[in-house]
Amino acid sequence: MLRPKQDASTPHPGRVEIHEQDNLPYLQAMPDASVDLIYIDPPFNTGGPQRHTSLSTVQDEAGDRVGFQGRRYRTVPLATRSYEDQFDDYLGFLEPRLVQAHRVLKPAGSLFLHLDYREVHYAKVALDRLFGRDSFINEIIWAYDYGARSRSRWPAKHDNILWYAKDSARYTFNYPAIDRIPYLAPSLVGPEKAARGKTPTDTWWHTIVSPTGKEKTGYPTQKPLGILRRIVKVHTNPGDLLLDFFAGSGSFGEAAAELGRNVILVDNNPEAIEVMVRRLSRFSPRVVRDGGR
Repeated sequence: MLRPKQDASTPHPGRVEIHEQDNLPYLQAMPDASVDLIYIDPPFNTGGPQRHTSLSTVQDEAGDRVGFQGRRYRTVPLATRSYEDQFDDYLGFLEPRLVQAHRVLKPAGSLFLHLDYREVHYAKVALDRLFGRDSFINEIIWAYDYGARSRSRWPAKHDNILWYAKDSARYTFNYPAIDRIPYLAPSLVGPEKAARGKTPTDTWWHTIVSPTGKEKTGYPTQKPLGILRRIVKVHTNPGDLLLDFFAGSGSFGEAAAELGRNVILVDNNPEAIEVMVRRLSRFSPRVVRDGGR
């Protein structure tokens, strides 16, 4: 049985807590069955550091870039943000945190684990053992089309998001809140259906965060708000408590708070905390540093 949808019209902004500390002791100190939904986007174990350098351009006739009407510009590096993304025993790192995530979820809560092809199959086996195979609801494929093209294999242009419900018979799925997308062949379905659009499947086509867009924070591996808003709108209700303990740039926190959900964000990277505090300042977040509670 799915939990009924609550009134989500013009929700008040949610409360935001930002905690700077290792997420495992933070999770271990949380009470049982206290969180309605967990979304995590942990390191993907790419084998090296993840870096992003913010750039600016200034007009310069000797510059390295050509812009509109042939004007030349010079690239100026502003700042580089990075974190290590290499683990000798990735599941040994992740699994204790998943155990705690299962414990702190409410009986009708859900977990969304965002990974890519490198580790997702190992993580799914671990989650099947932890939650039970019946609690696996969907593997969502986030597909995008941006970046370099390999000449030696099919380019990897998707991420995997595993959805587990703590109780497969009782979880939140607000079908009316699903954003609709255009039909690929609108002339085949008639004007009424074409105008309404269709609901997405388990494959979500969505661009990455634009390198030059307003959403970009400069933090490596930032995920787009469109993907996270969909998860928040459909799988939670206003006033619910949400948790992201690999919070990074705070994208999930922004999606949650603007939709009227309360959210706890945990990260041990001071650069991530700096980005989140600035990005989420309009929600007046409570910021706790160095493991204080």
